[in-house]
Amino acid sequence: MAFNNRDNSRYKTFTRRTMLLGGLQAAAFTVLGGRMYYLQIMKTDEYRMLAEENRINVRLLAPLRGRIVDRFGTVLASNRQNYRAVLIAEQTPNIEDTLHKLARIVEITPEARRKIMRDIARAPRFMPVVVAENLTWDQFAQVNINEPDLPGVQPDVGETRHYPYSAELAHVVGYVTPVYQKDIDKDPEQPLLRLPGFRIGKSGIEQKLDKPLRGVAGASHVEVNAYGRVIRELSKDSGKPGAEVVLTLDMEVQQFACERLKDESASAVVMDIHSGEVISFVSTPAFDPNQFNVGYGSAAYKALLENPYLPLTNKALAGLYPPGSTFKTVTAIAALEAGIDPNRTVTCTGKYPFGNHLFHCWKREGHGSMNMHDGIKHSCDIYFYDVARRIGIDAIEKVAKDFGLGQTYDFDISGEKAGVVPSRAWKRAVTGEGWQQGETLISGIGQGFLLTTPLQLAVMTARLANGGYAVKPRLTRAIGGELLPVPPPPKIDVNPDWLKIVQSGMNGVSNEPGGTAFRSRITEVGMELAGKTGSAQVRRISMAEREGGVRKNDALAWHLRDHALFICFAPVAKPQYAMSLVIEHGGSGSGAAAPAARDIMLKVLTRNAVRQQAQQTPKRDPDVEGG
Repeated sequence: MAFNNRDNSRYKTFTRRTMLLGGLQAAAFTVLGGRMYYLQIMKTDEYRMLAEENRINVRLLAPLRGRIVDRFGTVLASNRQNYRAVLIAEQTPNIEDTLHKLARIVEITPEARRKIMRDIARAPRFMPVVVAENLTWDQFAQVNINEPDLPGVQPDVGETRHYPYSAELAHVVGYVTPVYQKDIDKDPEQPLLRLPGFRIGKSGIEQKLDKPLRGVAGASHVEVNAYGRVIRELSKDSGKPGAEVVLTLDMEVQQFACERLKDESASAVVMDIHSGEVISFVSTPAFDPNQFNVGYGSAAYKALLENPYLPLTNKALAGLYPPGSTFKTVTAIAALEAGIDPNRTVTCTGKYPFGNHLFHCWKREGHGSMNMHDGIKHSCDIYFYDVARRIGIDAIEKVAKDFGLGQTYDFDISGEKAGVVPSRAWKRAVTGEGWQQGETLISGIGQGFLLTTPLQLAVMTARLANGGYAVKPRLTRAIGGELLPVPPPPKIDVNPDWLKIVQSGMNGVSNEPGGTAFRSRITEVGMELAGKTGSAQVRRISMAEREGGVRKNDALAWHLRDHALFICFAPVAKPQYAMSLVIEHGGSGSGAAAPAARDIMLKVLTRNAVRQQAQQTPKRDPDVEGG
């Protein structure tokens, strides 16, 4: 009986344990089944998407950079095929040996070799790394022929920037360079900057309009394995090419101006006096922007830095020069505004005593009796010393700024310099000293503290010639097929009759016997120009030298010679274009700058006349002529 009770007790205990264990197992399977249902049924879309993301890789594709063309469609910057060689590390047993063999076909400098090894070390071994680019066709063909002997090396074709006019547009179009870390830091949200081989604008129009020129990135959807290796491409969107940029330049005039000034350290700006469109923008010498794209060698770049003619400086925009006698046009307007009678005469004896100082005219024996017209025509220093003394620096400062000096214009190229238009407040702030009356005299002839850029001188001349409208220069006509709006320029508060008096004096400079640029006049009827010469002194002439005779520029070292300047507008009868030209240490405005400006302006006018004639000539109808 006792035995049966023990069996019953054991049976009940076993049954309870079995039921508890079974319940726990059932609960576990229920939770597991529920989780599996949740993951496989409820979350199926989410995990399918995650699986696809692991399997499919989206890679950005750099878009084609937009073209830059001149006003007539001449291509100034475009893209060309970039023949290159890439190396896949996992496919070559000995990278150093492969590079040594490749160096027999294309040059690989020690510096380039070190960079290649760094790039290979950073990239996955199955990713191609560029080891040579911008190959000639012959070099590219040799890489293809020798590919079996170059394990891991593959020929490849990409895109690179090309500047067909090289140095002639280096300071206008600019250039592109690879992206550096500092560029990424400035725009960290831009994924394009992280693409291998992507380039951005670093100067000129390429820099100023970099974003519209870039375009919109494309994308390649590729299938990859667990190691990230590409198995196949599923789809591809090439993106949107960058916008085409149309400049106001006339490339034929630009080439002519560059050729005319090629042996000088010089700059020239030609602009439409009504619209502000820049027709030519020259700074010589320059550099080859294509070399910045492929990489300047250290020796070549050092030569650019050490060149005394400063080829890396955009002189038309950032070169600062005393305007010299070209500024007498501003002093004349200020005098008229202050009530000076243009017919009032000043006798020039070659010297002008003021206080305990003696101011000199460039013509040692003097010019005799001068009114305003004659003072401009003969560029008489004594006449302008006298009117400057009478009207004061405040009147001169106001007119100088009204006509565009001492300021920037938010131009299409970065790097503008504002120059200096001195005033009492300016001198006090800069030097801590008060203004001296003698400084007014030398300011009246464009010397002293005055500093201007060739672009400013062109703007000043345009405002003199267009009736006193505050036109600003512009270099871009259209972006992506959309013409840029051109708001009408505001009117300067100046009497038009005063402008006519100054214009008449400038006409005398170029077209009346005795004018300082009479020998550089345009003789073609209807194309005559009106100008003003200038010579900007860069050294101090002592009294002893004046008494013994001032040394000629030809007898001086190049860096001690005067700068040669010339401003002009044309045609005289109906002005349309203004121009400024500066030749560094060229000697004299009449001897060096005026002849060059004459030739360039004649080219502009001739081009314009040919276009106008073509527009006026009726088109022939072959059906009518055939009868």
